[in-house]
Amino acid sequence: MTKKQNIVAIIPARYGSTRLPGKPLINLAGKPMIQRVVEQVRKATLVDRVIVATDDGRIIDAVKRFGGEAVMTPSDVRSGSDRVALVARDLPEAEIVVNVQGDEPLIEPAMVDEAIRPLVDDRSIDVGTLVKRIDNAEDLANPGIVKVVMDRRGFALYFSRSPIPFRRNGSTPEACYKHIGVYVFRREFLPTFASLSETPLENAEKLEQLRILEHGYRIKATVTLFDSIPVDTEDDVKTIVAKLERIHA
Repeated sequence: MTKKQNIVAIIPARYGSTRLPGKPLINLAGKPMIQRVVEQVRKATLVDRVIVATDDGRIIDAVKRFGGEAVMTPSDVRSGSDRVALVARDLPEAEIVVNVQGDEPLIEPAMVDEAIRPLVDDRSIDVGTLVKRIDNAEDLANPGIVKVVMDRRGFALYFSRSPIPFRRNGSTPEACYKHIGVYVFRREFLPTFASLSETPLENAEKLEQLRILEHGYRIKATVTLFDSIPVDTEDDVKTIVAKLERIHA
């Protein structure tokens, strides 16, 4: 029987945000957003431990109040995945590390499990993520929704804020997918990731995952039927609160 692998989810939660300062602490129907995220990730059946990685004592305090675990990290870390790599250095027992964004309060626990499963089943995979079929032209054109194209084995070829693949004849491509920002790393790959220099495409698109592809590593993309709503604007906050109020009505 295959030995169970130790899996730790790390949620990067930075206090500063251009559009929504203090975003992890925004009240969503009675709970701070970071609590909503932690509670959802804890329900994932493959996750053994959940840690919040932040740069602000106010977030540390909020996490402790609801009984969560949090660690302080520097404020000048390059990206969420770099913050995760920093925390993972002190987790020698972890074999797989999951990066769940701190602004995904409605993420389905099953999505986290879906992203993890390929690394549990295939030890040759170092990085995994999630994608979902795009079913409307508005999402395809929206630069705030990251698109991805994959090879026949389900490994990402490229991520872009532009519509990809290009529709030369004007028709809707059969295989248009958007990226959902859950990353799963084999722990021994994280020091490699943290040592990689920033790359031209990463900086052009402002997408940290392109650093991995540009340096010649692969990302396994798992197709999910679930969707999630990241919180980036005040309108997103209103949408999330309305959904939560309906759920608990």
